[in-house]
Amino acid sequence: MNATRSGYIFTIVAITLFSIQDGISKHLAGAYPPFLVAMIRYWTFALFAIALASRGRGGLRVTARTKRPLLQVLRGLLLAAQIVIVIQSFALVGLAHSQAIFSSGPLIVALLSVPILGETVGWRRWTAICVGFLGVLLILKPETGFFDVRFLVPLSSAFLFSFYVIVTRLVSRDDASMTSFLYTGVVGAVAMTCVGPFFWMPLAPQDWIWMGLLCLTGISSHYCLIRAYDLLDAVVIQPLTYLQLVYAAIIGVVIFGEVLTANMVIGAIIVVAAGLFTVWRENVLAKRKAGR
Repeated sequence: MNATRSGYIFTIVAITLFSIQDGISKHLAGAYPPFLVAMIRYWTFALFAIALASRGRGGLRVTARTKRPLLQVLRGLLLAAQIVIVIQSFALVGLAHSQAIFSSGPLIVALLSVPILGETVGWRRWTAICVGFLGVLLILKPETGFFDVRFLVPLSSAFLFSFYVIVTRLVSRDDASMTSFLYTGVVGAVAMTCVGPFFWMPLAPQDWIWMGLLCLTGISSHYCLIRAYDLLDAVVIQPLTYLQLVYAAIIGVVIFGEVLTANMVIGAIIVVAAGLFTVWRENVLAKRKAGR
C-alpha cells in the first residue's frame, strides 16, 4: 500500500473516530457537566501526548523545549475552553447544527489571518468569505421568527478554534509540531484539572464505559490524524474534514432524533463550498510564493 493511499485511510479513520467521539460527548453531556467530561478526556489526552513525545528524537526534555512558551500556553487554554463549549453545544444545539456552524472555521481563520498574521487576502477569498458568512446567517436564521440564543454557543466555539489555529500558525514558525502537540495536551489537562473537580459528580457504572470509549476514540483519532499529516499535505486533508458534518447529520438524525431544516442544509452547503474554495486558493498562493 503506497503512502498516499495510507494517508487517505488514516484521514478517513480519524474523521470517523472524531465523529463517534462527538456522539459520545453529546450522550455524556446530557447527564454530566461539560467540564467533568472534558477533564477526564484531557487526562488521557495528556498521557498520550507525553508518551508520544517521550518516544521522539531527544525524548521528552527536547520535545518540551519551546521558543514561544506563552503562545503555547495560550494555545492549550484556547483549545481546552473550546472543547468545553463544543460539548455544551452538542447538548444544547445538537450535533448536526453545531457541526454546520463549526464548518465556518476556515473562513474565520482567513478573516483573522489579515490583522493577526499580516497575510494578504485577495478579492477572490474576500468574496468567498462574504458568501460563506451569508451561509452561516442562513444556518442561524430562526424558523420561528425569534433568534435562538443557543446558537451563540457553537458560534463562539468556532471563533475560539479559529484563534487556536491562528496561534498555532504563529508558534509553528519556531516550534516543531510534536512540541505543540505536547503543550496542547499538558496545558489543557492542567487547566481542566484546576476547574473540573468543582463540577465532579459520580458517574453511573455504564457511563464509565462510555467515558472509556470517549478517551479511546480521542487517543486513536489524534494518532490517526498525526499519521495522516505525516503522509499527506494539509491542503489534501482539510477538504476531507468536512465529512465530519455528514457524519454529524447521520448520527444526529438516526441516534438522537435531530431534525435537519432546509436553512441548515442549504447554509451548510454554502459554507462548505466557500471554505473549500478558501483552502484551495490559499494553497495556490502558497505554491506561487514557493516558486512551484
